[in-house]
Amino acid sequence: MQIKKYEIRGSRRFSNYWWASIILIGGLGFFLVGIVSYLSLFLIIDINLQNIYFIPQGAVMTFYGMTAVLISLFLWYTIFFNVGSGYNEFDKTTGNITIFRFGFPGKNRILKLKYKLEDISSIKISIQEGLSPKREIYLKMKDKRQIPLTKVGEPISIGEIEKQAQDLATFLSINVEGN
Repeated sequence: MQIKKYEIRGSRRFSNYWWASIILIGGLGFFLVGIVSYLSLFLIIDINLQNIYFIPQGAVMTFYGMTAVLISLFLWYTIFFNVGSGYNEFDKTTGNITIFRFGFPGKNRILKLKYKLEDISSIKISIQEGLSPKREIYLKMKDKRQIPLTKVGEPISIGEIEKQAQDLATFLSINVEGN
């Protein structure tokens, strides 16, 4: 086997769908309560909102509601365009590495980077534990650049990341190094 290809999942993950939906529902709720307090439509809705005055509570709720709706729309936008998805391809026959990712629409939507296999010095594993753990694999180039290969946002188990790094290092006949 002369070609190894790793698919990278973009923003179409369950957690993004979940948060985009929850933020949209909450934002619409806040926005509607703010608008109802402004228009004094207390009789139409069966909820007791008579103690909420537009200034200051209604205005703040309208602002927070609009902010949440805009954040949700941004998340749905990234999900729709699958920002961050792509692949890493290692081809021994041509001696090339291709890193391909989709970005936001525009003239720079497609990110396609090509490197030569002989420019790689090693595979680097970076593991940081704590409140927001990071477990990443990098291509370490001879000119000291480090190119990330792993997906963002989904923590992988330490055993899985070590296995991926070792498989790739064995395929490319190079060493693995740690932090």
